[in-house]
Amino acid sequence: LPLLVKASAGGGGRGMRVVRRLDDLPAHVDLAAGEAAAAFGDATVFCEPYVEHGRHVEVQVLGDTHGAVVVLGDRDCSIQRRHQKVVEEAPAPGLRDETRRALHEAARAAAAAIDYVGAGTVEFLLDPRTERFWFLEMNTRLQVEHPVTECVFGIDLVAQQLHVAEGRALGGLVATGSAGRAQGHAVEVRLYAEDPAHDWQPQSGRLLRLDVPGASSAFAAPAAYGIRVDSGYDAGTEVGTHYDAMLAKVVAWAPTREQALRRLAATLAGARIHGVRTNRDLLVEVLRHPAFLAGEVSTDFFDRHDLAQLAAPLADARRARLSAFAAAVALAERDRAGRAVQSGIPAGWRNVVSQPQGTRFATDEEEVAVGWYGGRDGYRPADLDGVRVLEATARRVLLTDGSPGVVRAFEVYAAADRVDVESSLGHVALRLLPRFADPADRVASGSLLAPMPGTVVGVAVSEGQQVRAGEPVLVLEAMKMQHTVSAPHAGVVAAVSVAAGQQVQAGAVLAVVEEE
Repeated sequence: LPLLVKASAGGGGRGMRVVRRLDDLPAHVDLAAGEAAAAFGDATVFCEPYVEHGRHVEVQVLGDTHGAVVVLGDRDCSIQRRHQKVVEEAPAPGLRDETRRALHEAARAAAAAIDYVGAGTVEFLLDPRTERFWFLEMNTRLQVEHPVTECVFGIDLVAQQLHVAEGRALGGLVATGSAGRAQGHAVEVRLYAEDPAHDWQPQSGRLLRLDVPGASSAFAAPAAYGIRVDSGYDAGTEVGTHYDAMLAKVVAWAPTREQALRRLAATLAGARIHGVRTNRDLLVEVLRHPAFLAGEVSTDFFDRHDLAQLAAPLADARRARLSAFAAAVALAERDRAGRAVQSGIPAGWRNVVSQPQGTRFATDEEEVAVGWYGGRDGYRPADLDGVRVLEATARRVLLTDGSPGVVRAFEVYAAADRVDVESSLGHVALRLLPRFADPADRVASGSLLAPMPGTVVGVAVSEGQQVRAGEPVLVLEAMKMQHTVSAPHAGVVAAVSVAAGQQVQAGAVLAVVEEE
């Protein structure tokens, strides 16, 4: 122990489970086999030793039909969640020259031994304490992280694939030898529609905005600072549950690693991503984390560092209240501009002038109630000292935030009950709550609700069964991953509303566990 259960028919984190107690092995084998069958059509799994604190290092190779094999450097892909890569960079930081050469030679020899033709990646697991490494697999294709290699080598790997497929020799690339000449440093992050703070639950819905400042989809050669975005999504695209949760790859190149990390973190922090919850804040925190900046990377990075802190919002709790107040003002302005009658009456006017108007929002964590006054003298908050509205439209609200000389601009984007607020404090996603709750929306106490749309893979309990807190109730599959829904407390299963194979929508009642 520990053991790693792995799918034999594929990778990408599907069908992989770490086992630390032998009593847990049967359950993990079953879960891994189920994921493997769903992802690859083959439920076969195997076990191997799990290397603690290991690094995932891979080497890019190119082979042609004339027997030439070229190595185009290495990449570190150690920052992972659920054994799927989150941050990748080239070259791999902190490797001794002897270790780097040994990795390159091992990859070149593996490709040459099978007369490999085309672009491919040879993956290794490296123990940083002993610098011993093991072969994991060879991916006989381009990978998600291939742009970082393109950026540091100034080469278009897709063009080279076509070049080789036409039977042409690699030519000048052969002269680069086994290591080539990498220039600068490139870092890529995978922007996922998921909630890191809640067991990486994938998110679905309509993507309302995806705007990364200064980004280009064009090939970025190492000539100047650059940001590149590869994405299959755009504003208005529906993020469904049938595919992987990755929205985009965001890549930065700079002359040094420290510059590339700083540039990428600033770009992500300034991006506008609305409609679905993403791992953007987590990525920014990782890129700015002291351990990551020092090159202390490993596949258990999220286990060794406080994930709750990493996934926390970029600012304090006051940010949500200021953003919610700005949203309430912007919505009032929107409603005023859309009125067909009584256009001369100020927004927010009411008979009882001593009582504030009330607008209720919900974040992912809590309800935020905003009290505010409106009238001919403009808007003011009921419970935010020192805050004054300087300018207000349906899209932009300018506030003093209570600090001496500090003025902040809040951009407000509203679509149905979804309200996204952007400011220098960061992004806040709000949901406008109705003034009066619909009785039909109420659910019984102890109800387990589907966290996302998906398919029920299996039900582990039956009505009347006694369960412990945290005990699995059922397994839901969405976005190629299986998610266990557990009992929130000890009690009795009062109802099971679904069966294996059933499709469910987000928010559907799956079961009810009555608390003891």
